[in-house]
Amino acid sequence: MINTFDKPPEVPGRAEALEPYSILSAEKLTCGIRFLTDFWREKYFQEFIRNGGSKIKFICGRPGSGKTHFLRLITSIAREENYKTVQFSAKDIWMHDFKEIYIEIFRQCDIMECLKAASRHLIQEMGFDYRDIPEGMKFIDYLSQNNMGDALNKREIRSQLRQIFLDNPMLDNNFALACSMLTGSILGYPVLEEQNRDLLLAWLEGDRSVKLSQLRALDFYPSRITKYNARHMLRSLAELVRMGGYSGLFIAVDNLEILISRSSLEPLHYTKMKREDTYESIRQLIDDIDSMKNIMFVYAFDRELIDNENAGLKSYQALWMRIQNEILGERFNRFADMVDLDRLAAQEYTPEVIVSISRSLADLQKNTPITPLNADTAKDIIAQARTGAVGIPQLIQIAMQEVQADV
Repeated sequence: MINTFDKPPEVPGRAEALEPYSILSAEKLTCGIRFLTDFWREKYFQEFIRNGGSKIKFICGRPGSGKTHFLRLITSIAREENYKTVQFSAKDIWMHDFKEIYIEIFRQCDIMECLKAASRHLIQEMGFDYRDIPEGMKFIDYLSQNNMGDALNKREIRSQLRQIFLDNPMLDNNFALACSMLTGSILGYPVLEEQNRDLLLAWLEGDRSVKLSQLRALDFYPSRITKYNARHMLRSLAELVRMGGYSGLFIAVDNLEILISRSSLEPLHYTKMKREDTYESIRQLIDDIDSMKNIMFVYAFDRELIDNENAGLKSYQALWMRIQNEILGERFNRFADMVDLDRLAAQEYTPEVIVSISRSLADLQKNTPITPLNADTAKDIIAQARTGAVGIPQLIQIAMQEVQADV
């Protein structure tokens, strides 16, 4: 069984296209929060997830507590640690049908890049160096050009494809067969017409316009991707990402509090049934996560999703029992699956940290010079955050704006 394929080449602009967030800006604002992000980098990204583990984390806090900033920062760290990263908002993707989540993750993963790594590995396994193949030439044409495109080598290509994909127990059979045929199209053997290639990719993406009868013409007899088998397909996708040379798959989902929003301005509106379907979907993911490898989910939401007894997480006991069974101690538990950013700030944010954050913010304001906060203002911010309804990061921003107005 293959451990991994070659590390994928850098794709200019790919990371920025997925998340237009300045890594420099993120790193400048890590004061206080590094207590947690450095821990996740070491224990999860560099060790547990990379070594085949899987995890789901929940980030909560009051409005302005820095949840979105944390997600962007931890996503950039995951990218630095060679993870394929996916980030989206629950305001944009229906959460009650896991098929929709799988589709969004699939769209952001660029599996053809991973399959190209698979083709390079296959070429190496057959005793050739893929770097010797001219740019734009398929492997089978390279063999034919060198008088080696015989039946024996063609049979070996098929054997390698079977070993890489169909013999991998982490891959769904239909997913594996589709990947095998797509990799064959990259190699030039077995031959796959472009329209059939597009059909396979559309099926993998859950496109309902694809007729299964069209796929049967390829000796491919899959079922449609639904909310019932989408988690199994995600497990296969995570395995393919790992095979493509990545450390794993990292998925960040923001704004889950939309589940209890009553605003008519929101693009998605959740009925009681859809909300409970979402809770059940997350519960099933928690129960299935140990069957997956090299994957990490992080959900972020406002504290109201916990405090709302009638519609929040506590209203769905099957889910709440699985995420609230941790022992609370005096110190913040960095292994906790439910991460309270308000509690983290109360523990880690000292007046010195507040002043340091304000200096970082001032450094980022190149066009409008701002004076960093002083220690007395920092103490007032901590006092307000620990007794009020606004998070420390938001109070810092307000204080900085007041400083800017006075300049």
